[in-house]
Amino acid sequence: MSARILIVSGTGTDVGKTIAVAALAATARAAGLRVGVCKPAQTGVTGGERGDLATVVGLVGDLPTREPVRYPDPLAPETAALRASTPFLSMDAVRAAVGELASDCDLVIVEGAGGILVRLAPDLTIVDVARELDAPVVVVADAGLGTLNHTELTIRELGRAAVAVAGLVIGSWPVEPDLATACNRADLERLTGVPVIGVVPAGAGSRTPTDFQRSAPGWISAIVVGDRRRRRGDP
Repeated sequence: MSARILIVSGTGTDVGKTIAVAALAATARAAGLRVGVCKPAQTGVTGGERGDLATVVGLVGDLPTREPVRYPDPLAPETAALRASTPFLSMDAVRAAVGELASDCDLVIVEGAGGILVRLAPDLTIVDVARELDAPVVVVADAGLGTLNHTELTIRELGRAAVAVAGLVIGSWPVEPDLATACNRADLERLTGVPVIGVVPAGAGSRTPTDFQRSAPGWISAIVVGDRRRRRGDP
């Protein structure tokens, strides 16, 4: 695949992963990149209901997306598939979806489900996807108390699996951070050895698309997405 691939995973659920994906996509677009987003397994929605990809498109604007499977129950994809008596997500399906996007994009962002060890299928996690695609992971972390433990465990597991980490994104930074939150911003880098490459303000997902697209490059370091000239291999 000629496109760059970024995997986005969280330290857990409800840490702002989907909005972070949208911010990364908006930042990449502002740098002149053609961006595609893949959500390998969407849970908690049925039929034509809006999933995470619709949220990303609503904020960033029209861009190519792929969603290989979706399940109605808001559970880990493996469990949701079992309850729905439908096929599990396969690595082949993920590879095909990402490959389709990569054929026309400079950057493909792949959004996981929850944390890095959440089962997408039996014996399939986002760690396995990252290894298969040889792609680095952006870890989205909570801002508040407890995040140091969750984030350090996540980074340690990625290191144990020999998966590169592209950086940390704080998924929802409060308007008035408390003492623990204020300390966490520096401690996350110090304890994990991974730079914080993005801080998304709380409520960012409620902004208008115009405001979101204008503001996102100020939240995310452009280094993590690159630029169009570099993606095309120019000097």
